Amino acid sequence: MRHRKAGRHLNRTPDHRRSLFRNLARALFTHESIRTTVPKAKELRPFAERLITLAKKADAVVKGVGPENEKLDEKARAVKALHYRRQAMALLGPVHGTGIWDKKDAPVAGDTVLKKLFRDIGPRYADRPGGYTRVLKEHYRRLGDAGETAVIELLKAGEKKVRVKERRPAPAPAPAPAAPEPATAPETPPATT
Repeated sequence: MRHRKAGRHLNRTPDHRRSLFRNLARALFTHESIRTTVPKAKELRPFAERLITLAKKADAVVKGVGPENEKLDEKARAVKALHYRRQAMALLGPVHGTGIWDKKDAPVAGDTVLKKLFRDIGPRYADRPGGYTRVLKEHYRRLGDAGETAVIELLKAGEKKVRVKERRPAPAPAPAPAAPEPATAPETPPATT
């Protein structure tokens, strides 16, 4: 039984799963849209969004946004931003400096996944409280094993997720029933003899 065990195993050991998410996250940050299976895309979403949140927090610290960051001097802000960067490096793994490649398979000079995450992607979502990715299921299955495929992509700046069905507002609570009046015995007419 797997009571209270969150997440999918994906038929992998924990180390293999961690490597899978690191590789998928690097590809997502490099290309901003990747195609994979639906379960992998759904499991990648929280991993990638955690990294984007770290980049967003580092950007807020550097700019001095927020009451706790306004009190800090320049050096303390730099140290705090470095802490967020190191946390992201730990999540992305030992090859966090993986280069960025353009559409023509040429390396972008001096740019790495970590730099792109902290310079471009984090500040893009500065005003967004969460939900930086979108998973779109594709209508066809993968050749070979017929796995369901999906596209996971980063949202553009200022873009909102579109819902197929709009959420209905919660129904208003029903008023409490009034307390019934105490029942009185009906008066009986006097008996006639």
